[in-house]
Order: sequence, then structure tokens, then C-alpha cells
Amino acid sequence: MASSGGGAAAAATATSPKWAQKSITIPPQRRGCHLITSKILKEIGQDLSGFKCGLAHLFLQHTSASLTINENYDSDVRDDTETFLNRVVPEGTSAPWKHTLEGPDDMPAHIKSSMFGCTLTIPITNGKLNMGTWQGIWLCEHRDFGTARQIVVTLNGL
Repeated sequence: MASSGGGAAAAATATSPKWAQKSITIPPQRRGCHLITSKILKEIGQDLSGFKCGLAHLFLQHTSASLTINENYDSDVRDDTETFLNRVVPEGTSAPWKHTLEGPDDMPAHIKSSMFGCTLTIPITNGKLNMGTWQGIWLCEHRDFGTARQIVVTLNGL
């Protein structure tokens, strides 16, 4: 392909994908499901505004907590989810867990984390996370005494 001066290079640069990445610390939370959308947006808002179209990838660097997207309005949904998880994945002597060195809530926390997972991918449209009206980002803390949690957010797009 012939080039007329720097025109082709300039056009390629204008449409080249861009990347941004930030590590966010979520302070220790009590056991349960916590709405963290506003904390994430506060931390990435300036970078996010520079993307017209793209993806936000969130990665939780822990094995006893999880991320999910669900109801952002009624806190009863978060409470009911915690109740469900505790019934499906029991703790203590009611389950024959082998991994018990870190306490009776640790192995169940690992199972719960695997159920929801540690990643989310959310579309970016015109500088905003493109989620539904009633959707929010949850951090699900599965330990009785959780620690601060790290989430790596990677933004990619145009």
C-alpha cells in the first residue's frame, strides 16, 4: 500500500487501541456481598472517560472472595445471595473438608470463589461502563475476617 507522507501512519495512530491498568485496594469487608461499583468508578473514572468503545476487565487477586454483577438497588438480594451460598457450601463439621489449616470458613470460601469467579469483563461505551440500569459490581467476601482485596482493572479500546 502506498503512503502519501505521514497520512497513513497518522490514521493508524488515531485508531490504534489504547490500554490503561490500575490496581485498586478494597478495604477489609465483613462477610457477605458488597456493592463496589462506586469505588471502582472513583478509581478508574479519569482513565475510563478516554475510551469511546472498549472493554474493562476486572481481576480479583484472591482465592477466598469473588466478583459478580447483580442487583444494585435492593440490598436484600445481596443478603439472600449470602444465605444461598452458605446453604449450598456448608462450613465446619457438616462437610468433610480436608483443607482446614486456615479455619473452618476457608475451604468453603475457596469453593464459593470458584462458583462466581474472580474476573468480570464489562463493555465500555462513550467513557462509561455499559451495564444495565439495575446492575452493579459486587465483591463477595467469603471469609469471616477478610483482608483488604486487590482488584486489577485493565481497560482496552478506542
